[in-house]
Amino acid sequence: MQPTLLTLHDPAIARAYYASGQWQDDTLYGLAAAHATQRPGAYALADGSRRLTWAELIRWADATAADFAAAGLRHGDRVGVWLPNRVESVIVMLACSRAGLVCAPSLHVNHTVGEIVTLMERCGAAALVAQPGHGADADRHDVFAAALALPAMRRLYAVGGSAPIHAERIADFPAADGPAPSTEPVANPDKVTYLAFTSGTTGQPKGVMHSDNTLISNGRAMVRDWNVGPDTVIYSLSPQSHHISTVALEQMLVSGAELVVNDAPRGQSPLDRIIETEATYVMGVPTHAIDLLGEIERRGLGGIGNVRTFYLAGAAIPMEVARRFLGYGVKPQNIYGMTENGSHQYTLPDDDVETMVRTCGKACAAYEVRIFKADNHDLEAAPGEMGEIGGRGACLMLGYFGNQSATEQSFNADGWFMSGDLGRLDAAGNLEIVGRSKDLIIRGGHNIYPSQIEDLAIRHPSAFKVAAFPVRDDRLGEKVCLAVIAKDGARIAAEEMLAHLFEAGLSKYDMPEFYLELDAFPVTASGKVLKREMVEKVRVGALSPTPVRFRAPDASLAKGA
Repeated sequence: MQPTLLTLHDPAIARAYYASGQWQDDTLYGLAAAHATQRPGAYALADGSRRLTWAELIRWADATAADFAAAGLRHGDRVGVWLPNRVESVIVMLACSRAGLVCAPSLHVNHTVGEIVTLMERCGAAALVAQPGHGADADRHDVFAAALALPAMRRLYAVGGSAPIHAERIADFPAADGPAPSTEPVANPDKVTYLAFTSGTTGQPKGVMHSDNTLISNGRAMVRDWNVGPDTVIYSLSPQSHHISTVALEQMLVSGAELVVNDAPRGQSPLDRIIETEATYVMGVPTHAIDLLGEIERRGLGGIGNVRTFYLAGAAIPMEVARRFLGYGVKPQNIYGMTENGSHQYTLPDDDVETMVRTCGKACAAYEVRIFKADNHDLEAAPGEMGEIGGRGACLMLGYFGNQSATEQSFNADGWFMSGDLGRLDAAGNLEIVGRSKDLIIRGGHNIYPSQIEDLAIRHPSAFKVAAFPVRDDRLGEKVCLAVIAKDGARIAAEEMLAHLFEAGLSKYDMPEFYLELDAFPVTASGKVLKREMVEKVRVGALSPTPVRFRAPDASLAKGA
């Protein structure tokens, strides 16, 4: 059976995007192959131990595509990628674009093996590329053994070491000098090539589908607006499983820039690595920026090497951070976007300081933004009025994989994608982010879902009620506070609850960092917990949560070694 993906692709809308030049005939692989032909010896991609030219990159992507074909993968099959920051992630993406496969790279280090297997089963993955020992619970569970049981899984690839078990369907990652493909590259830029899992407000994963065209249209606009070119060296501080790194890849492929992934050798700080690689354009979240600025100031440096632009997205950007960058001669690129629509909104190099630090600028050529009334998404808000941010355009996703209901519910009656975020447009048309309507906690750009923590916490035998909510943090943006009401006569110490959460399966990266023992929660008349009231009480000092820190048990001791 030929895999078939149902999408929002509309021929009439597609014709308009092609006519405007937002969509073209390029694929991700095709752009890389063109650079390999025109500038074969120029550097394209680097991690902590390898630096590949465009010719070497294409040769390795070709060999990987050939191995995928030999393993029986067919057009439309999904390929999962669960790796730390290394060049193989990009190679898989290009091989999938070449072969007409769908790359699913948003498998994060904070995921557990169980979560990875669930995501791979949901999307019917035919292959998984993983590194032994990578992941939140890799010391206790083996993803290779677990993934072998999936009905659609045809091949597992081990990167950076042999898989813990040996089976016919497990292989080492293809070598760069492997056989070349026997077929021509798939040239269709409107095929689904990318599947990224994002959980939105509920914590239930949704698979965002993008084509080569929807991705490249965003990269093409950013390259033009920020003058990214072959002499640019892009350094992505974000994990390659995060969509920020996909935006970095888009810009690399459109412009011919070199992309350096954040894989600093042991003992070397990201700042030293940025300086060593002569990066000119750094991409990350505000937490990265705050950490770098702190190190610069501690060491008394006059700047960040050759860096002239710093992309900031994924969380609210403190104005002071943007101003400090400007003081070092670095222009902050204040970004707003989502996996569903890319980095569609950003400031420009010639914007004034106030615009750069206060707003996210205007929508790029591949997108259009309007503000709709928060209580009626079909009515546009008045000029300057706060409302929910809606958008449409060439860089918008092609829908959620296998989820017709979620796809339909994400749009208003006129076809505008509703973000779930609140904002307003100023008199000049620049977007100000007011707040997030989504019930999630964003810690340094990482989404943490209160419902998941609460679901596990309430399973403690002495827990009566629980509530997870955000506590403001100057560096990370937000941290998790877990409030607990114990059953009559019981008490749950913070350490006991954290241990319970760990044993129940919560990732160590999602652990609460503040803890409250309460007798009652503020509630509405219907009994709904008023988390915003607890957030405010913490802010003004009426509630004083205790700082806590989870410490994972020593794996060797746990195993009796």
